[in-house]
Amino acid sequence: METTLKWAGGSAFIGTSSGGHSVVFDGPPEGGGRNLGTRPMEMLLLSMAACSSYDVVSILKKSREKMTGCTVRISARRADEHPKIFTDIHLHFVIEGEQIKENNVERAIRLSAEKYCSASIMLGAMANITHDFELIEATAE
Repeated sequence: METTLKWAGGSAFIGTSSGGHSVVFDGPPEGGGRNLGTRPMEMLLLSMAACSSYDVVSILKKSREKMTGCTVRISARRADEHPKIFTDIHLHFVIEGEQIKENNVERAIRLSAEKYCSASIMLGAMANITHDFELIEATAE
């Protein structure tokens, strides 16, 4: 895997993935940025949530659950001193669908956290990561 990151002036950088997709990073104005993109530490959280969500959705589909949506709300705390690493991260999954079984969602989240999601397993070496979920029954239209 190879990626590139190019300085775009000020505190902005443009990252390009090996597949040619770009993402803009920037800082807040008080840090010399222009608020043109995601902060690097936010991107870590988003990447972890995307990795875990991919697993959860995939596992629930294989369990033949009738999902219509999956949203993750991420909250995190960082250390007060440098390096200001994440100390606590919480992922709250909101799963929408028809008659989804709680035990299948619990299993999917556990498998992602303990076996499949390399991003959360790496961050979990430094931070306390917790998960919970809620189910929303899809309404028939």
